Amino acid sequence: MNKQIRMLAGIMFTDIVGYTAMMQENEKLARTLRDKHKQVLERVVFEHQGQILQYYGDGTLSIFGSVIEAVNAAIRIQQELQQKPVIPIRIGIHLGDVVYDDEGVFGDGVNVASRIESLAVGGSVLISDKVNDELKNQKSIHSLFLGSFELKNVKDPVKVYAVEADGIVIPDPTLIRGKKVDKKKSIAVLPFVNMSPDPENEYFSDGITEEILNALSKVDGLLVTSRTSSFAFKGTRKDIREIGKQLGVQSVLEGSVRKQGNKVRITAQLITTNDGYHQWSETYDRDLEDIFKVQDEISRTIAKKMREKLTAEEGHAPMIKTPTKNMEVYNIFLRGRFYWNKWNPESVKKAVELFREAIEIEPEFAYPYAALATCYVFMGATGILRPKEAYPLAKSYALKTMEIDSELAASHYSLALVKLFYEWDFKEAELEFRKAVSLSPGSADVHHVFYLFYLSQGKKELALEEIQLAYNQDPFNLPIIVTLSEGYFFNENYSESLRIANTALEIDPTFRLALYIKAWALFALGKIDDAISTVKHAQNLAGSELKAVTQLGILYAKSGRLKEAKDYLRKLKIRSVSEKDTSLNLDFALFYFALEENDKAFEYLEKAFEERLGGLIFIHQNPQYKKLFENDRFIDLMRRVGVYNENS
Repeated sequence: MNKQIRMLAGIMFTDIVGYTAMMQENEKLARTLRDKHKQVLERVVFEHQGQILQYYGDGTLSIFGSVIEAVNAAIRIQQELQQKPVIPIRIGIHLGDVVYDDEGVFGDGVNVASRIESLAVGGSVLISDKVNDELKNQKSIHSLFLGSFELKNVKDPVKVYAVEADGIVIPDPTLIRGKKVDKKKSIAVLPFVNMSPDPENEYFSDGITEEILNALSKVDGLLVTSRTSSFAFKGTRKDIREIGKQLGVQSVLEGSVRKQGNKVRITAQLITTNDGYHQWSETYDRDLEDIFKVQDEISRTIAKKMREKLTAEEGHAPMIKTPTKNMEVYNIFLRGRFYWNKWNPESVKKAVELFREAIEIEPEFAYPYAALATCYVFMGATGILRPKEAYPLAKSYALKTMEIDSELAASHYSLALVKLFYEWDFKEAELEFRKAVSLSPGSADVHHVFYLFYLSQGKKELALEEIQLAYNQDPFNLPIIVTLSEGYFFNENYSESLRIANTALEIDPTFRLALYIKAWALFALGKIDDAISTVKHAQNLAGSELKAVTQLGILYAKSGRLKEAKDYLRKLKIRSVSEKDTSLNLDFALFYFALEENDKAFEYLEKAFEERLGGLIFIHQNPQYKKLFENDRFIDLMRRVGVYNENS
């Protein structure tokens, strides 16, 4: 049987420039150069843990488990081939899905890598934006953005970069053979500055920023940096050109809001990031009840500036609807969203109070229902509320939102998460996720949660692509960065998982989720002591010896240190008594599996099943628990959950 192998890989194409002409002029020299090319590639690719999958005439196709290794290999290959006799080769690298069997190699990732290689010139190394994202923290590797290009048989434009290193050619953009895409269609909306006398009005200026950002993210063909990354520059005095470079955008919208009584003044300016040029600026003095019209006017102006034209339908339909005519209730909603964005249990509870208050005043205001649905999903997933209490509330609020306004993406992905985590209705969950994507294709949050669906279904490569999309749109969002690290972990690319976890920790060294995934990556790489010390550091940050006991206990158990493991099991039991509202059934199950006490583990797994704990839908995808698929009881449980298939 011809078995197919599918994997996510760094894909590298090489090709000798002008080889056919060389053969016609001097066949002996051409064969000598081809042999040298082959010898150098076979040695260097092997040294960088790669594999040459295919030779074709004067070119090769290779794959690497790490794109860092792929790029380092490409640099080394070019440097060696610049030595006499010089061999001019093009190299293109992409990170993507590859499928190969006895009959050949194929996959979208292969096509993209091949097309990027065709853009190159002799002596150069060109890479995709996906590869470049992985290089951001590699101080020894530098790259230069060449532009976005439309590639044959590739749906969306691809950003292409040239690798900079000693002996490597940087192509003249005018010599690149390819259709370049207008690069003026990417924007970040920076937080509008609160200029009101009352500093408490910060929630209002933040709210206006978010409304404009959300409206622009729905404009087809416009790339909009998501909220978290834009707001990372709040209160800073960084130069617009530096911000543009860090966010990878060509334009920035910034402004200020002064609210006093029933009057509001909004200033806005659109700035080009490569030279700081002001493309447009405007000041609006309006009554407060006209706020939605002002937001729509700003959004529409920016959309027209960033695009050549709007369709007739887009030209007349409002980009920002008027969700309520009651400015008191809108203010309450904005305050609730201000607290929700803090993403901690206390602030989320405060947000819930404010959203409920808004609904009490105006029951037909859709926004707070969608916000409440999202809040209760968060509370159910993080253990603030038990699933049987949180998820039904989330569902009821999501359905109420759709009854009022079916075009809010948040209501669809909140309902999708309920169906995914709690009801285990995967078919309906996918439909709701896809609806959310269609309503807000530029939302990093939507791609972030869609990742969870693909992961639950065992589609790990697609999951990684979704979270990569989210990361590209929101590169400073810590939960998204950690999820990207997790995605690489589930795809068993532990070195990349570790590197990305460290990226998150560079932004916030106290972010415990990043420390946990870093620890598991270290453990998978055989660095057991480092993994344990990393979790202990997270435990110290939590300020309690009862936190992180599951992770520590499992690490000790898997490393054969059973005495220490059982000490942490005792602490987990103490925690279960002191935190009665927190479900720890899954923690106990995984702990007992690590101790190889399977009967006890299945006792807790059944409890988790009865409680419908969402974490059950991901266990079968965790490479740490591969052995469980040798157990018929586990297979039966996964079938009852609805996530088992023969290829799991």
